[in-house]
Amino acid sequence: MKRWMKYVKPYILFFILGPLCMIVEVIGEVLMPKFLSLIINHGVNNGDWQYIVGICALMVLTAVLMMLGGMGGAYFGAKASVNFATDVRRDVFAKIQSFSFANIDKFSTGSLVTRLTNDITQIQNFVNMLLRMFLRAPGMLIGALIMAILLRPSLAVVLAVAIPVLFIVLIIIIRIGFPRFGIMQEKVDGLNSNIQENITNMRVVKSFVRRDFEIQKFRTSNGNLKKAGMNAMLVMICMQPFMTLIMNLTTVSVLWLGGRLVMNGQMLDGDLIAFITYITQILMSLVMVTMMFMFSSRAIASAKRIKEVLDEKIDITDVDAAQSNLHVQSGRVEFKNVSFRYYKTSPGKVLDNINLTIEPGEIVGIIGSTGCGKTTLVSLIPRLYDVDEGQVLIDGVDVRDYSLFNLREGVGMVLQKNVLFSGTIEDNLRWGDENATDEQVKAVCESAQANGFIESFIDGYKTELDQGGTNVSGGQKQRLCIARALLKNPKILILDDSTSAVDTATEANIRRAFKNELAQSTKIIIAQRISSVIDADKIVVMDDGVITGIGTHDQLLENNEEYKEIYYSQNDKKGGAQ
Repeated sequence: MKRWMKYVKPYILFFILGPLCMIVEVIGEVLMPKFLSLIINHGVNNGDWQYIVGICALMVLTAVLMMLGGMGGAYFGAKASVNFATDVRRDVFAKIQSFSFANIDKFSTGSLVTRLTNDITQIQNFVNMLLRMFLRAPGMLIGALIMAILLRPSLAVVLAVAIPVLFIVLIIIIRIGFPRFGIMQEKVDGLNSNIQENITNMRVVKSFVRRDFEIQKFRTSNGNLKKAGMNAMLVMICMQPFMTLIMNLTTVSVLWLGGRLVMNGQMLDGDLIAFITYITQILMSLVMVTMMFMFSSRAIASAKRIKEVLDEKIDITDVDAAQSNLHVQSGRVEFKNVSFRYYKTSPGKVLDNINLTIEPGEIVGIIGSTGCGKTTLVSLIPRLYDVDEGQVLIDGVDVRDYSLFNLREGVGMVLQKNVLFSGTIEDNLRWGDENATDEQVKAVCESAQANGFIESFIDGYKTELDQGGTNVSGGQKQRLCIARALLKNPKILILDDSTSAVDTATEANIRRAFKNELAQSTKIIIAQRISSVIDADKIVVMDDGVITGIGTHDQLLENNEEYKEIYYSQNDKKGGAQ
């Protein structure tokens, strides 16, 4: 509860005024049956029209006050719940933004989307209902119970049977319903993941003619959600008839007992009508309490999922950045006895005892078979992951002693998966430097061989990109991502197989630009093609998480078997042929 109070305090006035306004409505509802009994008992029975008009005027005034109270309660309830949900959503999104890659790996994308949207909406709806019902339901229950007892204590005994039965039904419903709502939210996760994956990769689905397969997969996810939703809703469906049955049986009992009292002259007919109304109010308030508990079951399940995100321990932070004012200066990179596992309990290492030094301004190529640890190795430089053993040093300082902002400001990285965002080409490029001039933007695009195709578009740099950059080709996307990284003017530039979709001539021009225009920057190039790294100052060969060779192209071709195998396979030559 302490966690959620953080989101209540800024809007405490709304949280107080909402229930108080509802109390005004409750007082009116409790008084209305009494006014009606007075009209029947003293006005209608005595033919006193002046008395009837006076009580009716009082009822109209009460109704107006009830309306104002109800409107105020609804307004302040909505105001409080919407602001509450907005702040929770802000903090959850901010927490996700601070996740390391390891943290992100613990949650699926669909699950995080569901938690940010559906789960927070469930909590918002519950807070809104709670503010409207928190005092209204108990207030009506207590008020109507007191008035019923004052009218006829002997008839109120009927409630001694009805209320315990309702409470038993309530407990049973909560015990059955709570776990079902948790399961339903998990199925929402699955459906969201399926939809997002399919829509994001629509072109792949079409190219492999997997439409029918994806439709069937969606039907399965959708069917699972339907089944889970029906299981959860079945509890609420069964609840209403039970409540109605108990209410009707209670009303019939009161009519039977009260009718006899009226016929014997022991009770006025107006009092009987008022008593029946109070009985209805009491039972309705119990139904409202039941509904609150049912909604709370789903809200608690959603709150638990939100809490999991907020409580997730960030494994890469600035806490240990003792020298957080440091900036990357020259770009010297050193790996000292570095080992790393993705799954910390796994005996196998993704990287095993890596030792490598990269001098400032060097062009270093990293090559090796798929899955040998190339991407993992360079991901340790900007602390996308942290080492399990050893150290990664930049300019002689452990990367953990830099603030994350300063460290990543000094490192430009073009990831293996090229990602662009919805917006203009210019907007995407300015991720590298939002204050860059138009001339600087154009210059980096020329270096990345992107200016030509950009200017061929009708809107040029103002061309709108679809989400993920799906309206440009793979090669164009790669060049835009390279230009974005160049605009950052980093001391260390990492290219993770980022020219695989461009032709060799274009790639050669990009490499030439790196050498001439980023002479002072350290450049690390991961590649599958030897032609991409053949001119590097040194080439690092990796295999199964270890470095098997370091040297120039000619040196490795003489003394490294893995490199020779890759080279000859790509050049269609047999081993030994020169």
